[in-house]
Amino acid sequence: MEIGVLTQSTDQSLDATTIATIVESAGIESLFFGEHSHIPVSRETPYPGGDGTLPPGYDRTHDLIVVLTMAAIATTDLKLGTGILQVVQRDPIHTAKAMASLDHVSGGRMILVTGSSWNIEEMRNHGTDPDTRYDLVEERVLAMREIWEHDEASFHGRFVDFDPIWSWPKPLQSPMPVYIGGNAAGSEKRALRCGTGWSPIHVPGMVDRVRSFLEGAAADGHETSAIAVGGDLSPQLIEDYANAGAERWIHALSIPATEDELNRELEELLAVRAEFSGAA
Repeated sequence: MEIGVLTQSTDQSLDATTIATIVESAGIESLFFGEHSHIPVSRETPYPGGDGTLPPGYDRTHDLIVVLTMAAIATTDLKLGTGILQVVQRDPIHTAKAMASLDHVSGGRMILVTGSSWNIEEMRNHGTDPDTRYDLVEERVLAMREIWEHDEASFHGRFVDFDPIWSWPKPLQSPMPVYIGGNAAGSEKRALRCGTGWSPIHVPGMVDRVRSFLEGAAADGHETSAIAVGGDLSPQLIEDYANAGAERWIHALSIPATEDELNRELEELLAVRAEFSGAA
């Protein structure tokens, strides 16, 4: 059971290079960054956590690809991930090249977590119909996987349609890890259809869903995995997900304004990890 962290990089926080260097030096296995292209000023969609209030800084995030490039260059062993990459707001051909390039720059350390997004107004500004976003996720992920896996890739779907193309580089990892994030009904099936795994957010009852997902996939002969994400922190919770078969617990951090803030949160995480592993 690996343990990583999720945070954001903004124009008012620590830069991605500093964040990544500190996280790697602390001995954390992986670092995930989220993304928002923008936050609409008039927004009815509640943030999916806490009381629905948007956390400070989410309207000031740096571009995800820039952040991950900075982190990749600054580190050597730290796995780097997206949490999440907003694929329903992105062109799949451009995104496939960007993620493959990042996998090369990092030496094969990228983990892609994507999903259907939660901010309805944000996706509408990209021309995305919220009613069809679940199908759109699948098509764009499948199209990217075609590009990564074939020298001449083509895709013909309802939302994505292109004749054979050349696109290099290819990811160093094969297959490229692609986790479909989300707690909505049907997330597990979408993950099996188009991804290499599922990444839900922790809520009551999610441990049992993860266990059922992995046991069901194994019974059907389907190779997959799960990454659980959450802001709660306890050795028992991590152990519960480990026993359910999850391969990672990703702990959500606040956006760090100073090195001291980041180090304090990492110290708390390391203490819980030590207790979980029996080293305390």
